[in-house]
Amino acid sequence: MHTSSEHDKGGCRHCHAPTDPGVTTERARGTGTHVSSTDPVCGMSVDPATAKHVAEHAGQTFHFCSAGCRQKFIAEPGKYLDPVAARSAPAADRDAIYTCPMHPEIRQHGPGSCPKCGMALEPLVPTGAVDDGELRRVRRKFLIASVLAIPLLLVAMGPHLFGLHFAAGTATVLRWAEFLLATPLVTWLGGSYYLRGWKGVLAASPNMYSLIGLGVLVAYGFSLAALFAPGLFPASMRDTHGDVPFYFEASGVIIALVLLGEWLELRARGRTSAAIRGLLDLAPKTTHRVGDDDSENEIALDRVEVGDRLRVRPGEKIPVDGTVEDGHSSVDESMLSGEPIAVAKSAGDTVTGGTINGTGSLLMRAEKVGSDTVLAQIVDLVARAQRSKAPLQRLADQVSVWFVPAVVAISALAFGLWFAFGPEPRLAHAVVNAVAVLIIACPCALGLATPISIMVASGRGAGMGVLFREAAAIEGLSRTDTLVLDKTGTITEGKPKLTDVVAAEGFDEADVLAVAASLESASEHPLARAVLDGARERYVSTGKTRGFDSVTGQGVRGEVDGRKVSLGNARLMASYSMPAALTDQADVLRRDAKTVMFVAVDGRLAGLIAVQDPIKPDAVETLQALKAEGLRLVMLTGDNEATAKAVASRLPLDEVRAGLSPKDKAAAIAELQNAGARVAMAGDGINDAPALAAADIGIAMGNGTDIAMESAQITLVKGELGGILRARRLSAAAVRNIHQNLAFAFGYNALGVPIAAGALYPFFGLLLSPVIAAAAMSFSSVSVIGNALRLRHARL
Repeated sequence: MHTSSEHDKGGCRHCHAPTDPGVTTERARGTGTHVSSTDPVCGMSVDPATAKHVAEHAGQTFHFCSAGCRQKFIAEPGKYLDPVAARSAPAADRDAIYTCPMHPEIRQHGPGSCPKCGMALEPLVPTGAVDDGELRRVRRKFLIASVLAIPLLLVAMGPHLFGLHFAAGTATVLRWAEFLLATPLVTWLGGSYYLRGWKGVLAASPNMYSLIGLGVLVAYGFSLAALFAPGLFPASMRDTHGDVPFYFEASGVIIALVLLGEWLELRARGRTSAAIRGLLDLAPKTTHRVGDDDSENEIALDRVEVGDRLRVRPGEKIPVDGTVEDGHSSVDESMLSGEPIAVAKSAGDTVTGGTINGTGSLLMRAEKVGSDTVLAQIVDLVARAQRSKAPLQRLADQVSVWFVPAVVAISALAFGLWFAFGPEPRLAHAVVNAVAVLIIACPCALGLATPISIMVASGRGAGMGVLFREAAAIEGLSRTDTLVLDKTGTITEGKPKLTDVVAAEGFDEADVLAVAASLESASEHPLARAVLDGARERYVSTGKTRGFDSVTGQGVRGEVDGRKVSLGNARLMASYSMPAALTDQADVLRRDAKTVMFVAVDGRLAGLIAVQDPIKPDAVETLQALKAEGLRLVMLTGDNEATAKAVASRLPLDEVRAGLSPKDKAAAIAELQNAGARVAMAGDGINDAPALAAADIGIAMGNGTDIAMESAQITLVKGELGGILRARRLSAAAVRNIHQNLAFAFGYNALGVPIAAGALYPFFGLLLSPVIAAAAMSFSSVSVIGNALRLRHARL
C-alpha cells in the first residue's frame, strides 16, 4: 500500500488497472455509503471527500491520488480524458509539419520520407518532448536484421575463412539457408529503401536509396539466378569448384548495415534539435492565476490570457511576458543574455517568459502570451534559420544533381571493364565491383554537410542570446572585415543618467536639482527621465509646476512654487549673465561626453546639471577583442561631434563620423562597401534601420526597436556588445565545420568510388567487398553529423 507522501513526490507508483476517468462508485463501508472517483491519469480510486489534489476542466471536477498526477493532467487533459484515442494515436502529431534537413522546401503533414533524397522527415519545429517513433522503428528493424544477417554471414563466409569445402548435398543445403536468411532482409526489411529510391527517380532526383536499391537487387537477382537456374552460366563464369558464386550475404548484410547507419544517423540528428527542445522546455507547463478575490488556481499555460494576474513563486519559471505588479526578487535571465547573472525585479519591471525566478515571490500581469512571447519568437527564428540554405550549400546542390547518374555510369563502366578484361569468373567479378560502386557512394553525406552544421550553430547561438535569421547570416558574418556601430543604445546604454550638479554662488546643489526636476516632471524629453531619476536617487523632493512651456531646440520654462525657472542650453540662457566659472565647468563636462543644461531661477543663473549616456560595461573589452580578430571598427552617430569624439576617445575605434541622419548612415555603409569592405552594422533604433538593411550583415541589439530587428539578419537578444563577438566566433567555427564536412564528403566519394570499382586491383590485387562498401557508406553520414555536433561544445 502506498502513502500519499509517496505520490506527492512526483507521481504514483501503483499498478491499478485504469478505468474510465470521472466515474464514481458506491460501496458499503461500515454503515452508509462511500463515493469514490477515478484518477484520470493512473486509474486509482480516490475519495473526493479526502482528496487533496483537485482540478477543474470543462465544467467537471477531477480528483487525483497525487500532485504528480494532477500536474500531468493539467498540462495535457485531452491525453487522459480519452485514453483509447491516446493509445491509438501515433507518437508524432500528425497535424505537425515535417520537413527534410537536406531539402527544406519539402513539407508535409506528419512524418514520412523525403521524395527527393529518401531521408526520414523531421518536425519543422521540434516539440518539447523527443519524438523517437521513427528512431525506435529503425532500431527494431536493425535488431531483427542482425538476427538474420549474422548467421547469414557465417554460413556464407565460414567455409572461405576456414578453408572448408562441403559435399554437393551439404553445399546445396547451405545455399538454401543463405536464400532463406537473405530473402526477408532484402524483401521485407529493405522494402522501404526501394520505395524511397523509386520516389527519387520519379522526382527526377535519384538518391542514395536509388543506388542502394539497385546494388542490392542486382546482387540478390544474380544469386537467385545462380540458385534456381545454374545451367544458364557457362564454365567461364564458375569458380574453381565449378560452382556459380552466390551474393546472398552481400545483399542481406548490406540492408542490415544500412539500417545500422540510419539508426545512428537518426540518433545524431535528434541531438541537432536539442537546442530548440531546450528552449521549449524553458516554458513551464502550468502557472498560478490570481483571481479578483486574490484566490489562486493552477492552470495550463495555454489558458493564460493577456491581462491575467499570475503568481510566480520562488524557484518557478516566469510563465509569459509581462510586468511585475507586486513583490521583489531576482530573475535568472541567462536564456536571453547567455550570462547567468540574476537581475533584480520589482514593481514596474518587465519579466520574460522562460526566465527563472529567484527566492522572492512576484505578482505579475500577463502582456504577451502564446506565439507573441519572446521565447516563442526565439524558437520560431531559430527554426527558420535552421531550415534556410547557406550559400556554401549551392556547390553541394550542383554536385548532387549529377552525382547519382555519374555513379551509375561509373558502375556500368566498371561492370563492362571487368566483364571484358577481368580474371575468371569475369561475370562474378563484374557484378561484385559494379555493386560495390553503387553501395559505397553516399550523396547524403554531401547533402548533409552544410545544413547539419547550420542547424547546430543556430541552436548554439540561441543558447547564447544570438539569433540568426537565416543561414546566409552565419556564413556572411565570418567574412566581414568592417564593423559599423551606432553610438546611442549600441555602444552606450541608451539610458542617460544624471552625473553632475553644480551650483552658482548663492545657491546650493539640492535647490538647483529640485527646481530642475520639478520643471522636468512635466516634460516628455528623454533627458527628463534622467533628471527625475537622479533627484529621486538623491532624495530631493520636487515642487508644483505651473505654466510649463517647451522652447524647441533650447529647453523648457515654467513656474515652480512661485519662482520662475528656466532649464536648457546656452542659447536659452543668452539673456542672462553667465558666470565664467560655470562656463569653464560646462566645457570640462562636455569634453567628458556629457550633456550640459543650465538652470536659471528668477532671472539669475543658479547652476548647471550634466547628464551622460554611459558606455556599456563590456564595450571596451569587446571592441578590443573584435579589433584583435582583424575587424576595422567604425562608429556612426547622429550626435554632435564633440560628444562623439569624447566617447570615441575611450574606445579602440578606427573611425568616427558624427551628425549623421538615417540617410547619411546608409550612404556611409554604401561608401565602405564601394571601397571593397564587407560590412556588418550593429544598431538599435528606428534611425538605424536603413543602415542595417544596407549592410552586408545587419545586427540588431535586442534592447532596441522592432523595426531595427526586422531590418537585421542577426538579433542579440539582450543587446550586449559581447554578443557580437560570440556571434562572429560562432559563425567562423560553423563555416570551418562546413568546410570540414564538405572536404570529408567529397574526399570520401572521390576515393571510395574508384576503390570500389577495382582501381587498386592492378597494383595490389585488392578488391572491395560490397559488404565493406556498405559499412563505409553507412558511417559516412554519421561522421558528418558527428563532426557538426562538435559545434555544441566549441569554445567561443
